[in-house]
Amino acid sequence: MTQQPPAVSVVGPDDGEIIMLGGTRFRVLEDGRTTGHRLGLAESVLPPHTPGPPQHRHAEHDEGFYIVSGTVRFTVGEDTYDATAGTLVMVPPGAPHTFANPADEPAVMVSTFTPDLYVQYFRDLAAMFADGGTPSREENVAVMARYATEPA
Repeated sequence: MTQQPPAVSVVGPDDGEIIMLGGTRFRVLEDGRTTGHRLGLAESVLPPHTPGPPQHRHAEHDEGFYIVSGTVRFTVGEDTYDATAGTLVMVPPGAPHTFANPADEPAVMVSTFTPDLYVQYFRDLAAMFADGGTPSREENVAVMARYATEPA
């Protein structure tokens, strides 16, 4: 009996699950189904002057950010970094961080989640943006807590 090779995922430029978080467009490229839940991958388009999430830390996953275009400002504890196209920011579990787009132009970044735990957070958060609403900081923190994440 010949064993079938594992399924391969190909996500084209117009494919992927689109999640709108206010004005931020989050496109899921890999939600963990192809990788045995070892890796999640998403593309985010941050509109100009997007404030980003509250500073937080993850207990159970690494998070990576590769800047494709624009400038994304990362705050890690007390330190601030302006990351431009071609920059990779890797955040290990426990490191406090947040990001924002302070510029007048959109910013695009690709994010990794290892394991894929945090992809579902964005799906849950999107439900809170339904009907034009914006979750409060407390509501956002409550959703984060479901995925081993807490405010810093």
